[in-house]
Amino acid sequence: MKKLSRISAALLAAVLLAGCGSSISSKDGGYYSVNEAASAEAGYDTVAGAGSSAIVPEDLPDATDETAQKIIYNADMRMESTDFNAARDTLLAAVDANDAWLEYSSLSGSEKDHDRYAYYTVRVPVENYRTFLADVGEAGSVLDISETAENITSSYIDVQARLSALETQRDRLNDLADQAETTADLLEIESQLSEVQYQLENYTRQLRSMDQQVSYSTVDIRLSEVATLTPTGTTFGERIADAFAGGWQGFVVFIQGFILAVIYLWPVLLVAGVLVVIVRKIVKHRRKNHPKPVKPAAPAKPAEYTPQANGEEPKPKY
Repeated sequence: MKKLSRISAALLAAVLLAGCGSSISSKDGGYYSVNEAASAEAGYDTVAGAGSSAIVPEDLPDATDETAQKIIYNADMRMESTDFNAARDTLLAAVDANDAWLEYSSLSGSEKDHDRYAYYTVRVPVENYRTFLADVGEAGSVLDISETAENITSSYIDVQARLSALETQRDRLNDLADQAETTADLLEIESQLSEVQYQLENYTRQLRSMDQQVSYSTVDIRLSEVATLTPTGTTFGERIADAFAGGWQGFVVFIQGFILAVIYLWPVLLVAGVLVVIVRKIVKHRRKNHPKPVKPAAPAKPAEYTPQANGEEPKPKY
């Protein structure tokens, strides 16, 4: 009986130890965008049309350093190009050159209609993040780019503390299993061990996921095919120049499209022309064979009698 009470007390202590590990509070450093505090601290500027990072410092701390901050860097880019194939090739070449990999890829639209667009989700090693954005910026015209930095240091430390507490609990339960003298005690200890092992695996997966997100930044890219690039000039004069150039290009594209449409529709136009000629001949023939009836002339009115008409002098009026 005393042996059983000692085992029960040890089990209770192990459970309390796990509870202490689970009660550690988590308070992360925050979630920043390129327009908030992280941008001001980094000291970089972002301009539409350029592919550069305004949030990641040039010299990143060693990710293996235990004192380093655990920060997840993400970016979202929207760009366009008049040469879709060349832009896509440049983008994929940037993925290979920076040891990145495609997590998601989709392509829509048709080359014939010149309305294709591609969507990519790229995982980039954080040390190549800045270089990758610069390389992708060469693929086309970057309309806008947004970046975020999420500090998960506190959550990371929290998970590490839970893992340490669970490992200590597991070791103590293993020692108790070696000392168990009855089947009931052994079954109770194994039940506790199973629960602890489940939690250990769960927190281990969380830690690996955090390491993966910190080590590899996520960059979402949308590439659109356009006939004319959207003006991205930063001054009024540049925007006017871009507008004139874009207007002329749009006019040329319209004329080309109109000519192509006429060429595509030549059978319809030919048939329509033949039908117009036939209809005109039928109408002309009917008018010739069925002339409109001539209306009879109205009878002449009798001339009004006047003295002057009979050569008489008018009588004076009194």
